[in-house]
Amino acid sequence: MVITLVMLHATIDKDDKMYSKLKGTIYGLCIGDALAMPVHWYYNRQALEADYGRVTDYLPPRNPHSDSILWRSNYRAPNSKGEILHDQAQYWGQRGIHYHQFLTAGENTLNVKICRLLIESMNQTGAYDADDFVRRYIEFMTTPGNHQDTYIEECHRNFFANYASGRPTHKCGVQEKHIGGLVGILPVVAFYFNRPDKAREAALAHLALTHPGRKMETAGSLVIDLLLEVFNGIPLKKAIVAKIEAQTNPFLGHPFGKLLSQPDDWVIGPRFSTACYVEDSVPAVVYLALKYHDDPQTALIANTNLGGDNAARGAVLGALLGASHGIEKFPDRWVQGLLEPLPDLNIPDCS
Repeated sequence: MVITLVMLHATIDKDDKMYSKLKGTIYGLCIGDALAMPVHWYYNRQALEADYGRVTDYLPPRNPHSDSILWRSNYRAPNSKGEILHDQAQYWGQRGIHYHQFLTAGENTLNVKICRLLIESMNQTGAYDADDFVRRYIEFMTTPGNHQDTYIEECHRNFFANYASGRPTHKCGVQEKHIGGLVGILPVVAFYFNRPDKAREAALAHLALTHPGRKMETAGSLVIDLLLEVFNGIPLKKAIVAKIEAQTNPFLGHPFGKLLSQPDDWVIGPRFSTACYVEDSVPAVVYLALKYHDDPQTALIANTNLGGDNAARGAVLGALLGASHGIEKFPDRWVQGLLEPLPDLNIPDCS
């Protein structure tokens, strides 16, 4: 069911640690995504290294993408209401096309660009308003020229195929299990950091718009809980370890303590697939967050060079690290190098 949560705005001092944590969350999701963008969906690490070397800074993507399988994806809009590919449609079905071929160094992928719509909606309405967000989302996606990202994930294609066929907007999502859906809940949790129950309610409602299903709800709940705990001052490592010990989430049922002594490219790939599915990608984020809990730069560089769906993994990982340490922990070159960082949040008042 579509919800609206209404509250007043509060002022957070820009010198306050909480301001740094909130800004770190938003910048972290942008940084993790932008750093991985040029090597997004390289499943062959030898190909990634041959094409880009070891990635430590923002780079532009280039064609051909030697590991691209974009040619296998397809989408045909039922009618004009579902037209979302626009001038990018000509590249679908071609081999070697980079998923983000027209983006530039430091630019974010479509999933993060959609976060801008979400933040603008929450800032302007003073709440998470699903109807307002969906209106902005539909207008953005169906208007040519609003973005230059070639690839549009399956969740968006499913949503607009159903929307064009006449389904109510809150029933257009198709059961999903892709980590890309977790990117959108990060700003919602930050927006309601001082209202944990509201944060969970709004974030899960937002997730269900495009990524419904029990598996996504379980994955989302873990990320929400970790974010809220680090906002509350609990160190990221301590928060993760406590949840592993409690075993209240099925995504934590792995021997993380033993895995931490192994090389990253043995854990992520052989143990946890680098693909987008949350049963592997969420434990991969947990592993990297545990191993590099105090070193966001090393964590995000490692994630990027592991390939696969590193952009979505990087966004979630970057947000967790930013929420834990604040924006100051990220290298200045990354903070300043973002092409279009997301705007600050107008945080609701909890009084």
